[in-house]
This record gives sequence, C-alpha cells and structure tokens, in this order.
Amino acid sequence: MKISVFGLGYVGAVTSGCLSTLGHSVVGVDYSEAKVALINQGKAPVIELDLDKTIGEAVGSGQLSATHDANEAILATDLSLICVGTPSRRNGDLDTSAVKSVCAEIGAALRQKSSWHSVVIRSTVLPGTIRNVVIPELEATSGKKAGVDFGVGSNPEFLREGTALSDFHAPPKTVIGAEDERTGSEIESLYSGIKAPLVRTSIEVAEMIKYSDNVWHALKVAFANEIGIICKSLDVDSHEVMDIFCKDSKLNLSGYYLKPGFSFGGSCLPKDVRALVHKARSLDLDLPLIGSILPSNEKQTTRGLDMILQLGKRPVSILGMSFKAGTDDLRESPILEVIERLLGKGYDIRIFDRNVNLSKLVGANREYLLRMIPHVSSLLVDSLDAALLHGEVVVIGNGDPEFRSIAPRIRQDQFVVDLVRIQDRGTLDGQYDGISW
Repeated sequence: MKISVFGLGYVGAVTSGCLSTLGHSVVGVDYSEAKVALINQGKAPVIELDLDKTIGEAVGSGQLSATHDANEAILATDLSLICVGTPSRRNGDLDTSAVKSVCAEIGAALRQKSSWHSVVIRSTVLPGTIRNVVIPELEATSGKKAGVDFGVGSNPEFLREGTALSDFHAPPKTVIGAEDERTGSEIESLYSGIKAPLVRTSIEVAEMIKYSDNVWHALKVAFANEIGIICKSLDVDSHEVMDIFCKDSKLNLSGYYLKPGFSFGGSCLPKDVRALVHKARSLDLDLPLIGSILPSNEKQTTRGLDMILQLGKRPVSILGMSFKAGTDDLRESPILEVIERLLGKGYDIRIFDRNVNLSKLVGANREYLLRMIPHVSSLLVDSLDAALLHGEVVVIGNGDPEFRSIAPRIRQDQFVVDLVRIQDRGTLDGQYDGISW
C-alpha cells in the first residue's frame, strides 16, 4: 500500500520504518526540518534499537522517504496514519491541538483529491476524540463526508521503548476501529504479514483500549511497589512474593475479576484488604493505592443503590442475594447493603435466591444476614415467578444462570437494573440499565 505517516517522533518513526519492511511504500510527514532530513539520509530521528538500520535499508530501497508537504503526501498515498503527540495540558486534560492541526492539513488536501483516502489515528486519544474532533475537522476542511467520501479509523499502537521493533512485528494484539468497512479492511491489510490476535471493533472501543492498557500497567507498577513497601517493613522478600504471585495465571494474571460489574464481597476479599491496610497503618506506612480499594468498592455499591433510587418505583424485587451465584455465602455481600438501605427508605422489597435457605444457614453466615436484615424471612419468596410478579424494579444481584430467562417475562411497567450483566439490553431497550455498561 501507499501510506503517509504524519508525525515522525517515536511512534511515527518506528511505524514508518516497520511498515516499509513489510513492503509498503511510506512517506513520512513532519514540520521538523531536522526529522525530515534525517529520514531522507537514512537515519532514525529517535534512539531505538535497530531503527537506524531499518530506516537506512528502507530509504536505500526507495520504500521510505520524508517530506514537509502534507498536500504532496496525501495526493501520493491512499492511507494516512496520524502519529503526532498528544501531551498533557497543565490541568491533566489531553492536548489534541496537533491532531486537529494535522487533520486540517489532510482535509485541505482531500478537497483536491477525487479518489478514496483513509485517515487513521494511531496517536493515543481519549474516546470521543475521533468522533468530536477528527471527523468534524476533516469534513469542514475537505467539504466531504466521512464514511462516504473518505475513511476514518483508529489503530492504537502497543510499542514499548527499547523493544519497539520487536513489539511492532509481534504485538500482543492488533486493534482496528473503523467508521466504515472499507477502511477497516485497509487497516487490516497493513498488517497482513504479522501474526497476532486481530480485533475489529468500534472507533470508541479502539480509542479506549490504549488507556485501559496503560492505566492497568501503571496500576500494576504501583501495586507491586506498595506490596514491596509493606514487605520491606515486615522483612519479607518482596521479589520472592511477587515471583510466586505471578506464577498464578488462573486468577492473578488472567481475565478473571477483570469484568466491570458490582462491588466485591464475601468472606475473603474485604477482610484481607482491611487487614493489610490496618497492618500498614500500624507500621506508619502510607499505601494510597491499596488503601483506596475498599472506599472504591463502597462507591460502586452506592452507585448501584442510586440507580434504583433514581427510578422512583418503590416495589423492588432482588434476584440473587449471595455475593456470588451458586453459593449461599452472604458475608459482606454488597447487595445486602443495598437491601438494608432501601428498607430504611421504606421500599417494599421481595428477594429470590434459590441457594439461600434461612433454615439451613448456620454460623457466621446466618449471623451476618440477621444482623443486616433482622426480618429477612418476611422478604424472601420461593420462586422467580413470585419475585417478578412483585417488583416494578427488578434488580439482578448475582449471575445465577436462571436469571437469563427473565427478559420475555418483564412487563411494560417494569424496569431491570442489572448489576452483573446477566444479559445485554436486547429486547429490554428502554427498560434496562447496567451498572457499568
């Protein structure tokens, strides 16, 4: 393909060089005379392992060149990758002025071009940037319509400094978000020689992926550091702890626990977080990340409660009372907190949970339930039908598979509040809301 890459900084230079090695014809575009000159001399404008050699070979073979002239680059290529910087403003917001400026130049060039051209954002931008900044600027300056006269897409990069070339050729994933099918297919063909999981999705999801990745990486660093702080104070080898921690790919380093939903509960997580936070405080240690876990969890419980309160419907049915489907463990179940607070506000509640039988509950589990809701026996119903008959609001409190069948049984006067994503909106559009979706 004939590709123009706007911005010859770290991402743009690596992208230009690596795409050239895949056989594409690449034109790099940058305002900096120094960067353009270096590329045309076969030299890398940034320090990165093997990039000098890659760019030198690409320029020598005629696969790569650079220019200041955006108009010339657009007219000579079929697809543009925008790789300009998106630094932080003083208030922490993202500065997209460079993206907008480049889009204005590209749009002006597109006005003169009759053939199809795709514009793809590789810069890291917040969800909504392409929809609210990129597309309006391109349409205003080109006089054309996105998805009709030209393509728009998102293709975030996952390059680490120091290993960028190997990351390009063996990425953890290739993510493509596109406004139209043609652009999505063109972006996909860029990487036809690369073996990696490929995901086609919406533009907004593609924009959000990079932030999810980077914030998660930052969170991992901060978590490991705080574990190290407390280990050092307790004379425990933090590296050995984390080496063992990382051997667990079933729970610790996996997708488990990483689906947005309701608050955590049960007999382990709240208790153990609380104990470690208390221990840290007793050692005069400040662990802001670990110390924020329980307050964050409590805010999610309040968020679920507020979703119910805002509906203004007082008969409420709760489906699922245990903190996890398939168990009768009620200890620190966040849905019990919601029930208690609803009762305090005079709500008329019925609860159905096939796994919870008051006569069979014993020990700490029974004590916790009766302490939270002393008259719970009068609220329990013995069938899903009875629960659905009662509530104008139906709250799905855990992921019991039985609750997946409720959609066809929801009346016109009922509203479903889903705390676990038992299903998508589907046929309940207008009568359904999920806590984080």
